[in-house]
Amino acid sequence: MLDLLPPLNEHNLPWMDTIHPILVHFVIAMALIAVAFDLIGVLARRPNLFEVSFWNLLVATAAIFLAIIFGQVEAGLAQPYGGASNVLNLHSTLGWSLAGVLAVLTGWRYVIRSRDPSVLPLPFLAAGGVLCLLVALQVNLGNQLIWIYGLHTVPVVQAVREGLV
Repeated sequence: MLDLLPPLNEHNLPWMDTIHPILVHFVIAMALIAVAFDLIGVLARRPNLFEVSFWNLLVATAAIFLAIIFGQVEAGLAQPYGGASNVLNLHSTLGWSLAGVLAVLTGWRYVIRSRDPSVLPLPFLAAGGVLCLLVALQVNLGNQLIWIYGLHTVPVVQAVREGLV
């Protein structure tokens, strides 16, 4: 299977640089903005903001699957070492879990929107808070993979290739 990929570069990737973080930052922003617009809409009594929130949630749900695809490919090429393997496995598992959570919330939101688009139940808002906590945990794990373990950074890739790590 790896024979189908072009040669790996100094980041140990078949493309210029990591694509996963680009897609993931888009998902993070869309998911958090969806929750923010829900809260603002409820507090300011502006139900028109619920429509903005719904579309942000829908796009975040679609985009997370692209982020996961690139994340899985890049994780497979990362050559994790030591504690990085545990963090990477947890990050991958939580990423798939977040995709499920986003899909369920989007479906739930669609049903709510179909029944009465001007009202959001309190349990849905609480689920948005849980979503924000899960996103924060996932961001923390992703930051560890880059800033602590240096996956896909040139010095770490060189050290792994030379057998120093």
